[in-house]
Amino acid sequence: MTDIAITQDIAQTLYKNKANHILALDVRELTVICDYMVIASGRNANQVKALADDVDDRMAELGVPIRRTEGANDGRWIILDYGHIMVHVFHQEERQFYNLERLWEDGSNRLVLPFDQTIPD
Repeated sequence: MTDIAITQDIAQTLYKNKANHILALDVRELTVICDYMVIASGRNANQVKALADDVDDRMAELGVPIRRTEGANDGRWIILDYGHIMVHVFHQEERQFYNLERLWEDGSNRLVLPFDQTIPD
């Protein structure tokens, strides 16, 4: 499975589990940290934790090992690092405060996802 297909699968997993405002970006030309980034929101700390767990379970099914996890205890901003792909699952308030889209979206690097979900301005 290609990195882009895995990225879309992560987004689909988040969508199926009721994440909000899901965005997938190709950041290969913008950073050396990763190639793809998925950003999503949960309504509360428990949902943020559950969404991160669901993504990690799905990646384990696909045989994609996790390299590092940050923020799992608090459930406000959880980062899942799969090497070429990073997943950021935010509580809504943290998502608005940190506004990662502003840092990593250049207007042409948004991936097409298998569902339609509008990102708020």
